Amino acid sequence: MPKPLPIRFRLLFAGCALALSAPALAGANPAAEAQTLDLLKHAIAFRTVQGADNQTPQFAAYLKQALVAGGFAPGDITITPVDDTAFLVARYRGSDPKLKPLLLSGHMDVVEAKPADWARDPFTPVIENNYIYGRGATDMKFDDALLVATLVDLKRQKFTPTRDVILVLSGDEETVMKTTQMLAAQFPDAYMLLNADSGGGSLSEDGKPRYFALEGAEKAYADYSLTITNPGGHSSAPRKENAIYELAAALTRIGDHKFKPQLNDITKAYFLAAADHAAPETGAAMRAFANDPTDRKAIETLSADPAHVGQIGTTCVATMLNGGHALNALPQRATANINCRIFPGNSFKQVEDELVRVADEPRMRIQFIDTGTTASPPSPMRADVTAAVREALDVAYKGLPIIPSMASGASDSMWFRVRGVPSYGVAPIFLKDSEDFSHGLNERTPLFNIAPGVAYWKVLIKRLSN
Repeated sequence: MPKPLPIRFRLLFAGCALALSAPALAGANPAAEAQTLDLLKHAIAFRTVQGADNQTPQFAAYLKQALVAGGFAPGDITITPVDDTAFLVARYRGSDPKLKPLLLSGHMDVVEAKPADWARDPFTPVIENNYIYGRGATDMKFDDALLVATLVDLKRQKFTPTRDVILVLSGDEETVMKTTQMLAAQFPDAYMLLNADSGGGSLSEDGKPRYFALEGAEKAYADYSLTITNPGGHSSAPRKENAIYELAAALTRIGDHKFKPQLNDITKAYFLAAADHAAPETGAAMRAFANDPTDRKAIETLSADPAHVGQIGTTCVATMLNGGHALNALPQRATANINCRIFPGNSFKQVEDELVRVADEPRMRIQFIDTGTTASPPSPMRADVTAAVREALDVAYKGLPIIPSMASGASDSMWFRVRGVPSYGVAPIFLKDSEDFSHGLNERTPLFNIAPGVAYWKVLIKRLSN
């Protein structure tokens, strides 16, 4: 059962009506739209963060309750506990059980959020100015709510797919992906996977839809621990060797380093198509880079843009730092974490060797941290998938360009791709680049995405399950 809703939460939602930027769709699927919002409100209130108080199992139980109430047989929904978390599998039975199943993918966990840092409590859903705020509002409880509400609505309408449609929700995508690996092992022969955690629509800064990114590849995730040790000593007798200073100098060299820019078929297609919808300077740089990945001016422009720097090659950035053992002692140890998103075709070892070379610090020890990640091959950009996405988008965004894309981050798709299951990021959420606060403070998503999101998923599921 869900946690009781805070008083502030109840007051904010009392009498609240959805304000949608797609008015022609408002009320097109009234039951599913209302349930999406209700599910999303409750979803954010579950603190599904790794650790002793992880509420992912309770969130999974809440979603199972909603699916059973919506017509799913209890025996077709399983929740599997794994360490402090859990994963959920819900089977929507088709007319031909011999066919390979269509998987719908997402995750229930979120990254940590410290209430003291937020303007609003991260686990108290708040609606302001037609945005919903809270941890997971974007990544990715909005999409979880859309998927569950849409499947219930299809049950309500007595829809029967030809092949089984299986909802697979992992419980540790943001950390070690143990549940994802278990899910991928359970369904190695799936027809394909539609991932609601990647891809999606792009809005211009004035709120107009620009294009839809159909994600068919992603970068590999990797963490490296950098450590420098030193004998230490009394702080009243400083010496040249200092673990903190030495590590800081190595980190500065790494921060200044740029990995070799790279291009593949998907990113080239993305840059050439997305250039028409970008600001003039950015668009020119995208075209120039697509035609020549050594173009220095194009590299400089795209590297300075947070929305595109991850598309042009491997990136590595310091994310955590720890040093010293006492206020009045010279540091005996200083450690930093370097998080890398590795362009397809490069190995973890290659990146490790480059970090060592760039750091240029003989005292430094580097260690690859095995977080349960893997590199994965791109999925073929299939005509049937593109056609289905086209039909689904046209319900609300007629003729909007569809652009192949590579995710700069990593998702559950990687574990299915390495097993040969074609996987595509197809989330129907539209955001401005400046309003994507995934993993950050005051995460929020505009509520106008609900109505077109439900309509989109209904078409996509019907089309690709038959």
